[in-house]
Amino acid sequence: MDLVIIRLVFILLLAASCAVLQPFGLSRQAAGVAGLVLGVAVILFELRLRAVSLKRLIGAALASVLGILGAYLFSLVIRNSVPAGNTQSFLQLLVMLLMAYVGLVVGANKGDLLNLSALGGVFGGEKPGKRSCKILDTSVIIDGRIADIAETGFLDGVIIIPQFVLRELQLVADSADSLKRNRGRRGLDILQRIQKLTTLDIQIVEDDYPHVREVDMKLIEMGKAYDGKIITNDFNLNKVAGLHGVQVLNINELANSLKPIVLPGETMKVFILKEGKEYNQGVAYLDDGTMVVVDNARKMIGKTIDIAVTSVLQTTAGKMIFGKYDERAAAAPPRPEPQRQPSSTKPQPIMAERPTE
Repeated sequence: MDLVIIRLVFILLLAASCAVLQPFGLSRQAAGVAGLVLGVAVILFELRLRAVSLKRLIGAALASVLGILGAYLFSLVIRNSVPAGNTQSFLQLLVMLLMAYVGLVVGANKGDLLNLSALGGVFGGEKPGKRSCKILDTSVIIDGRIADIAETGFLDGVIIIPQFVLRELQLVADSADSLKRNRGRRGLDILQRIQKLTTLDIQIVEDDYPHVREVDMKLIEMGKAYDGKIITNDFNLNKVAGLHGVQVLNINELANSLKPIVLPGETMKVFILKEGKEYNQGVAYLDDGTMVVVDNARKMIGKTIDIAVTSVLQTTAGKMIFGKYDERAAAAPPRPEPQRQPSSTKPQPIMAERPTE
């Protein structure tokens, strides 16, 4: 509430100052309105700056100062090469505005790369840029599960989509092979679905690395530059990025960690879908895609049965559950519980022994 009052006082003071001073030869009323509009614009600019990180502010300020210095050097060249007059003044003003604008925009975009924690002091508490940068791989975009994860809110920060990944995705979508073409179009649809989420900051980065040909190595180089994490489901990229010291978020590892934990000896209910490879085996699948191999279940294809888990095998491709179906236990009727005889509430007489004479 206090901040709102301060803003209103600032707008009124600016409007009153313009009305009294009457800049640019304006009338008192026009100058007051101009001051009021200027005050509102300043407040809106201040509200927009509140959402910008400290790194971007410092980057924009430094780049603007450098742009203005460069514009001053250009103005010296223009002064010596262009005759004095309106053209010279216009060129000098144009160069100054252009350099200041370019420095402001570029500095704000690249401000996240600054490492303010190295300066210590006031900036020591500033977290490094790896806090939120996550780079999407082509495989994880085509996979599609990244959109479901994003909709649940488990992803935060800046989601970076490199331009070279978009080019690769477009090449797949334009492929002559119908299967690849459908996969590429699915990836483009997933990107549109992610961009519609208001909880994520999606950025398409134009950075490229011409000295690197492979897309996987370009992703690793970008991960180093932005100090971010690569989101993928490519096993080979996961290993190579780990060797280069780049953190990776693997969707397959996340899916495996979310699968239900089953211990040997537990019972579970499964639907036998097809015949197994071994004799008298049946195969079932859980809701998350985990394969369940059941012994003695060949005759139960198309039925839901109760099985006893015998072992659990964890592989690089996922988890497999082995179980056994006891046909005799399933066919045996349930044993009735023995009925307890109701106890009589009538007290029994106690017979006392007669003393012997």
